[in-house]
Amino acid sequence: MSEGRPNQIAKTQSASTVEDNSQVNSHEKIAIVGIACRFPGAPDLTTFWRQLLDGANCAIECPPGSNEGRVGELYSDTSSIPSACRHGAFLTDIDQFDAEFFRISPSEAEFLDPQQRMMLETSWQALENANIDPESLRGSNASVFAGMSNNDYRYLILNGADTSQPAASLYTITGTSLNTAIGRVSYALGFEGPAMTVDTACSSSLVAMHQATVALRSGETDVALAGGVQLILSGKLTELRANAGMLSPDGTCKTFDENANGYVRGEGCGIVVLKRLCDAERDGDHIWAIVSATAINQDGTSDGLTVPRGTSQKAVIEAAAEQAHLAPTSVDYLEAHGTGTPVGDPIEINAAAEVYGKDRASNTPLLVGSVKTNIGHLEPAAGVAGVIKAALAMKFGVIPKHLNFETPNSAIAWDHLPVEVVTEARPWPEKEASDRYAGINSFGFSGTNAHVILGGHSDPEPIDDVANAMTCIVGDSKQVEPCIDSCAELSADETTEFPRTKRILPVSGKSVDALKSVASEYLGWIASTSDLLQTSTDAIDSKLLDFAWTTSIGRSHFNHRKALVFNGHESLVEQLTAITALDSADSCGTPQQVAFAYTGQGSQWVGMGKTLYDTEPVFKRVIDRCEEVIQAERNTSLKSRMFGSGGAADDLEDPQWVQPCIYAVECALTDLWASLGIEPSVVL
Repeated sequence: MSEGRPNQIAKTQSASTVEDNSQVNSHEKIAIVGIACRFPGAPDLTTFWRQLLDGANCAIECPPGSNEGRVGELYSDTSSIPSACRHGAFLTDIDQFDAEFFRISPSEAEFLDPQQRMMLETSWQALENANIDPESLRGSNASVFAGMSNNDYRYLILNGADTSQPAASLYTITGTSLNTAIGRVSYALGFEGPAMTVDTACSSSLVAMHQATVALRSGETDVALAGGVQLILSGKLTELRANAGMLSPDGTCKTFDENANGYVRGEGCGIVVLKRLCDAERDGDHIWAIVSATAINQDGTSDGLTVPRGTSQKAVIEAAAEQAHLAPTSVDYLEAHGTGTPVGDPIEINAAAEVYGKDRASNTPLLVGSVKTNIGHLEPAAGVAGVIKAALAMKFGVIPKHLNFETPNSAIAWDHLPVEVVTEARPWPEKEASDRYAGINSFGFSGTNAHVILGGHSDPEPIDDVANAMTCIVGDSKQVEPCIDSCAELSADETTEFPRTKRILPVSGKSVDALKSVASEYLGWIASTSDLLQTSTDAIDSKLLDFAWTTSIGRSHFNHRKALVFNGHESLVEQLTAITALDSADSCGTPQQVAFAYTGQGSQWVGMGKTLYDTEPVFKRVIDRCEEVIQAERNTSLKSRMFGSGGAADDLEDPQWVQPCIYAVECALTDLWASLGIEPSVVL
């Protein structure tokens, strides 16, 4: 883990005050303010979107008799297993984990399910993407809801590790339980709101998202992490699914196709950060998408325990649409559950068409796709993968192609349904960003169905073409307003933007190597931003200002740190490059207590503080308050002595004036630094 990822959206620097939100609206919309994921072939959000645009199929095959790759690790003899077991969409480097980053001992990390490790890392990255310093949530009612079903690692531990020692026994219990996977995130980050593991099979992560929105609307929590995780660490469960006919023998998820013959198992973790929309707008957060509605229900008595029920799926979609106060025709796109089974596909598409197809014109069909054709079926994490795909598609105005659809399933009456499978990437139907809507569907063989409706946000990223859509993830250029103390209650005139000639970029990590890694990532972000904005130096510099501000207030600051003072693109690149060349043994700044020691009489000069008075609203406000006091006490001006106006410059040598002038400057400087987040332990 590194201290920060540069592919984040900059938070708008705002002068607004934080209001008490004790009155919670039960119908309040929810904002997705952060996203992080680790999916097959995609270690991060940037790569995942690029894969979707490229139409990548991340499922791989292990040839019969070969013991290479992940399949070879799952089976001792790959020549004797069902053909479906030789296919999968796997992650790489699942044995890699920075235990020290989360203050976990090496001995405990050994017994820690890699699913728990991924939950920790992805949750941290999601908060970084939301520009929320995780330390700022410690002791708060922040919460975690995530889907998790499989427990392969426990069986591996019990069958192969020495658990006779008390510590090993305890670590096995806590490291391989589904409940502690979610509780561990709260423990590591200090969250004191609800923490819940959800297991409803393949609908788990969407049900977790529903529970998170309920908690936000009820006021139980103010920030919620929601998502799911899955790893395949034993071949036995895959073999059982293959023998039951659930998996595709040829390793291809052919959702809605005539030749659909099951799904491909996949691995991954996805987390979204949720806040009430009013809170997100108040805090100046970047908003990926709006959660307009969530709904869950159950199949009850269907044709079989694992057989989906069309009437229940229709009901859950109707419930979500009603909650969102939407006409069904407002939904442009359906990210389908789409497991690619002959039974499930027709039931799902008919249920969706009954709701979203009502009164829909033939020239505006409901567009349909499924991310399972790209990364396989992530089972408990499948729903959040669909949410992330739909949120990115709405944000960038591009619907990625749905793969493996050649011959439409003959059991589906395509000619009579106003639906169309997206076989090629296409622009989102032309409309205002805030009028874009997508439904995400999910159901599990538990019988639990879930449906989420996402809405677009009013300030989408501009996109020149599909190939360049990814560059929009790395930064959001917005006007940087002056930093104002949240308690200052400054007027509109006082918050006029003043140019600063220099900015500070804090760079930190938990080791020198981590520090170098962060600097390298920031250089990559700057390079991509420069490429995007190559025609405008001013635009690049403006984006760098947002970047510095966001990094200052939206990241944790660790022991190995550098503060880079820069006045433009070139000076920042030069200093970051110098960090990447550090030796691992080099010393870096470490956090210390901060004290402000101001000098007394003798340090004054005529005009001191004039530039700050003219350019910094916080400084100006304190000086003006001091001016009011002096005017009331002495019926004359403090500022005229301080700034040397009106022939009063000589008075600055008089102790009765130099002392209050110096004191006023000291107070103003202290408040100015505090407004920037630098608060001393003591001021002399």
